[in-house]
Amino acid sequence: MTKPVCLVTGVGPEHGTGADIARRFSAGGYRVAMLARNAENIQALAAKFEDAYAYPCDAGDLDALVETVGRVKAELGAPRVVVHNAFRSTRGSLLEMDPADLERNFTVNATALLHLARETVPDMLAAGEGAILVTGNTAATRGKANWGFYASTKAAQRILAESMAREFGPQGIHVAYFIIDALIDTPRSRPLLAPDKPDEFFAKPAAIAEEMYRVAHQDRSAWSFLVELRPFGEVW
Repeated sequence: MTKPVCLVTGVGPEHGTGADIARRFSAGGYRVAMLARNAENIQALAAKFEDAYAYPCDAGDLDALVETVGRVKAELGAPRVVVHNAFRSTRGSLLEMDPADLERNFTVNATALLHLARETVPDMLAAGEGAILVTGNTAATRGKANWGFYASTKAAQRILAESMAREFGPQGIHVAYFIIDALIDTPRSRPLLAPDKPDEFFAKPAAIAEEMYRVAHQDRSAWSFLVELRPFGEVW
């Protein structure tokens, strides 16, 4: 039988969240389409992961995103699982930041999710099954000083995902939103933001990927929509 297809956006360096999601679905028997701006990185990952394929694409370029999803469908098949992990974040005072950055954040965080759904849900509906998973964080639930552009667009993303879940869930499409309440231990974040913190301070990308894989395969009688993940020591 042909392997199912999983499409993952925002696949960054090895041992980051996107890469570990791609790795987990590859290990679980999927053909994985990895979308990211860094072509060299995803091509290197494609050489390491079984049945993983590099599709260089900027999720903020909506025309390119739609074209790339079309290529995935033509070359690998219609995705059974879509993971929107790409994000854009800008930080600063609302009085000083460029308003155009709000639109850029919204494009990657929310509008790209809409286009991913529009390009893949019809095939899922025809098959009678499918899953759309979105990686979010606590910014999707609250506004904070200097995080207004990011938080507002992540909140919009969460509401869009919930609307999708309510519309397509009764038709067999499982949509889930993951609030990751943690600093993730990635090759980028740890050295820059918390180089002196112990291992237990961080959420592990592989553990996040494992939970996303599990949720994608939940029994229909017990689907999750809002999934919160945090390290055991996190104050919340």
